[in-house]
Amino acid sequence: MATSLFSTTCLHYRNSQNSLAFVLLNTSFCNLRPNLTFKKKFSSPKHRFLSNNVSLVGRFNPVSCRSTSTAPVNTRDYEFTDGATEVELRLNLGNRDIEISRDIFVAANESSLMVKMHNSGSLVTLIETNHLYGKIKPAETIWYVDEDELVVNLKKHDSDFKWPDIVESWESLSVGLQQLLKGTSIYIVGESTEINQKIARELAVGLGYTPLSTSDLLEAFSNQPIDSWVIAEGVDSVAQAEAAVFESLSSHVRAVVATLGGTHGAAGRTDKWRHLYAGFTVWLSQSESTVNADEDSAKEKDWKNINEGSQAYSNADVVVKLGGWDPAYSKTLAQASLSAIKMLILSDKKLPGKKNLYIRLGCRGDWPNIKPPGWDPSSGADISGGIVQE
Repeated sequence: MATSLFSTTCLHYRNSQNSLAFVLLNTSFCNLRPNLTFKKKFSSPKHRFLSNNVSLVGRFNPVSCRSTSTAPVNTRDYEFTDGATEVELRLNLGNRDIEISRDIFVAANESSLMVKMHNSGSLVTLIETNHLYGKIKPAETIWYVDEDELVVNLKKHDSDFKWPDIVESWESLSVGLQQLLKGTSIYIVGESTEINQKIARELAVGLGYTPLSTSDLLEAFSNQPIDSWVIAEGVDSVAQAEAAVFESLSSHVRAVVATLGGTHGAAGRTDKWRHLYAGFTVWLSQSESTVNADEDSAKEKDWKNINEGSQAYSNADVVVKLGGWDPAYSKTLAQASLSAIKMLILSDKKLPGKKNLYIRLGCRGDWPNIKPPGWDPSSGADISGGIVQE
């Protein structure tokens, strides 16, 4: 068993001003506790008993999860409804006499929710997560008891944003990103071909996309391993061939493409990124950050790693940094990648359309400031002085 496991994941994404934003997340992504059985509900129930609506909002210390597995616990059912301006969560309380002012405690902030209940002299956690699928307005949180259910209404920060589930998880991200991406492909870049391939495969399965590997395509074309090609013709020949593959794939939709890592990969060269901009690029970067590092020191170290790293890889739309590597944690890293892409798109919902426009105009290398039709990439001149907006 490998001893080098994930500790933390640092996510970077380019905001609407095209600058890298920084987010530090635990790679395990805290789960609902106890484990809850998901059950969608679309009809509006009749509230036969309604207490005084109370909004108890406060800050709390989220649990720091350091493992992707949890011990078996009692399973409770919950029902989730995504509405136009709010989401509703219904938790089964069982057949208990509840005095809401004393027995129920609800705390929420912008991306976290905790619900606890007194039961037989002890405080039971019904739900605790610091990864709600979207942002909420905590001051407008309302909860009440409807017979044997606790109903929690959370006001969405973005009413146009659809929630597949209450919590951000692999399942909810896979469903939600299909809608946000609008068919745009994803390119996985980084120093390791093996890691790129494994994460691309996980993402493709989750999203229902086609998994592609430039390594496999190049080896099938040349009828020889990449290493033999490098020895025979040099790294420049391999990089040039992969760049040609990028051009061919740039018009494809709904694909996750694993690129070559190492010095012979085209993605490691700044002048080979023209067609990579057609999709969302995720840089998987090894990091020495540890789970015990505080956010400020982790951020400082992470920016240093980016500045000292590959100039070409820094062109990526999002950067996912990981501490160590174990193939068993591929889905965890894939989930972190989806989370980063989600944050990127939510910062500018026009990005998928802009990527599509970039492809339609011929992937001329003018990303992110797309020039009007007729622009000459060789001269760099903007014939109209304007920028096309999708």
